[in-house]
Amino acid sequence: MKRSLFKIMLGMAACCVLAVGLSGHAGSQPQPKQKKAGRTLPIEEFIVLATRNDTYFEEVLIDEMKLQYHKALYLPAGDIVLSVKSQYNFLLSNDKEKPDLTIGLSKLFPSIGTDVSASYKNVPAIATGAMGSEFNVMISQPIAENAFGHATRLYDKILGLEIDVARYQVVEAYEDYFAEIISLYYDWFSVCENLKIAQSSYDQNKKLLDNMLERSRQKIALPVDVNKVKLQVLGKEEQLIETRQTYQDLSNLIMKAIRYEGKEGLVPADPFAYQAFTVDFEKKYQTFTESSRTYEILSLLEKESSLEVRKNASELLPSTNLLVGYKEAGSKWRIENEENLLYAGVSIEWPFPDQEERAQYETARVDRDKRQLTNQNTYLQLYTDLKNLYLEIQREEELIELAAEKIFLGESVLEYETRNYSYGKITLNDYIDAVNKLDEYRFSRISHNVQLHKLLTEWRRLTDSLVGQNVLKGFQN
Repeated sequence: MKRSLFKIMLGMAACCVLAVGLSGHAGSQPQPKQKKAGRTLPIEEFIVLATRNDTYFEEVLIDEMKLQYHKALYLPAGDIVLSVKSQYNFLLSNDKEKPDLTIGLSKLFPSIGTDVSASYKNVPAIATGAMGSEFNVMISQPIAENAFGHATRLYDKILGLEIDVARYQVVEAYEDYFAEIISLYYDWFSVCENLKIAQSSYDQNKKLLDNMLERSRQKIALPVDVNKVKLQVLGKEEQLIETRQTYQDLSNLIMKAIRYEGKEGLVPADPFAYQAFTVDFEKKYQTFTESSRTYEILSLLEKESSLEVRKNASELLPSTNLLVGYKEAGSKWRIENEENLLYAGVSIEWPFPDQEERAQYETARVDRDKRQLTNQNTYLQLYTDLKNLYLEIQREEELIELAAEKIFLGESVLEYETRNYSYGKITLNDYIDAVNKLDEYRFSRISHNVQLHKLLTEWRRLTDSLVGQNVLKGFQN
């Protein structure tokens, strides 16, 4: 009788010890104090350091510097051109040697199409060998194709639109990478939180195993239950190792982005307050259509295609130039015994059937029509993409609320199952299932929180509200 009573008391004591060990899983499951892993790096500081130190941003922005030379490369040059030609002649008819010199200056005024040229020539006559000189000034003005610089001015506008589009595209590339590094930080924080949960879960399950081994030594726990808990601990350890490796990989990417050279490790802070906002779809979509870079780019491309049509239509006209000039001719270097001539005329070049220019014009018209259709399709696609993104944001907000409720209920269930298992009312499998489900709910809430803020970042990227045009001004300064 005494022996039976002793066994009962021993069993009750072991259950009390087990209950104390399992209590760490129930309720709020307080996490053990962690040693400080390093310096806390808030997302705001991370973004400032990344945009300042990551050379990829500089690589993107440096493309804008080339745009200032775009017009100089493709517009007709307005430079003053000096030409010099010198040669030595052997006049076979009279066995004499004479020099030959031609000097010319020319200047084009692209905005009005006027070409002004002046030249001086000193050449020997083949028959007599006497030196003759000539000074000539001529003004050429197009009046049909490129009339008074009309086509050149159109081309100047086209190049200006190309520059504007290119500048916007530089900002777009900057914004795309900016969104990437923000998402990287969210992933880093997510894995850091998962690592805390994985570590806490492993520690608590390790305590459970220690209690189970103690019960096994007291001949209270079955070997199969000990093995079940060992498998549980091994699974938690495997999850901990994998999560720790992922966290280290992401930490290295974070340090690379800010070019971190410190010895102290870095840890993330809660980033969910950064750029948090509520999406009012209709209002924000209206703002997007009225003032976004995307809509401005599409509008510029449509204007460019229309100007191309006008420019190519101008090139269908014949090349017709009014000519006005003055010529002074005489003998010797100083133009002695000169004869003066003032002249005016017209020159026309008109290729038949003008096949190449006609093809360019028709192609430009097709491109203009295609651009208009492309823009219409793009507008519709943008609306659809943003609408679907808005629905995804709403879904994640709802899932976060459900995950929080699951955690609350899971903690309550685990607390109840802990007491039941300590008194032998449920099986070990039921208790382990409650532990794992609570961990699952905690992982799920972090995952949905991170996904929500990634979607908000994507919304700002697509609506061109993540960065502004002033990033180029900051780089130029």
